[in-house]
Amino acid sequence: MKNRYVNSLLGESERILLVSRQHWFVLFASILTEIIIMIIILAIFTAAVFYSPFAAIGFSLLVFPLVSMILDILKWYNRLYIVSNRRVIQVNGIINKNVIDSSLEKVNDVKMTQSFFGRIFDYGDIEILTASELGANLFRRIGDPVHFKTAMLNAKEGMGYHENGENYPSQSQDVPGMITKLDELRKQGILTDEEFQEKKKKLLTNI
Repeated sequence: MKNRYVNSLLGESERILLVSRQHWFVLFASILTEIIIMIIILAIFTAAVFYSPFAAIGFSLLVFPLVSMILDILKWYNRLYIVSNRRVIQVNGIINKNVIDSSLEKVNDVKMTQSFFGRIFDYGDIEILTASELGANLFRRIGDPVHFKTAMLNAKEGMGYHENGENYPSQSQDVPGMITKLDELRKQGILTDEEFQEKKKKLLTNI
């Protein structure tokens, strides 16, 4: 995604894996009132203009719902839910930006909720439970929630975090080096021989 502001949030060697927004239903619901108001104004003053040319001035009232609709569209467009190879980023705001980060290493669980219509039209809620001060972060009515959740779990797996919450290096990491560090902990008495052998065995399964 070519977004200068989003790219400015990224750290060194961090890359974006997925960018999502709330489902278009959310946008439609927010601008429906403005659309109805504009239709009413058009209908009233189009009929009135045949009786008085000054009635055309009433069309200027279209400016207010039109501006409101544009603002709603911009708010929807600039509310982003981003998955990178390190974290989940939530960005809100048109000019003033509000950014919330959830580091993947602190994500304990990801819950997805889809209603009957959500499954049909492909939207749902994603709740991220973290070990940070935020505790939980809820993304409501996000589009394609299954893809979003999968992208998060794959990114977390890529960092070496497995379903049981323990952190083990991926194939690209230095497994022998990790074993050496574990052995040093064993020699210092921090790990028992049994714990060392167990963790060593788990590390070797990732080669």
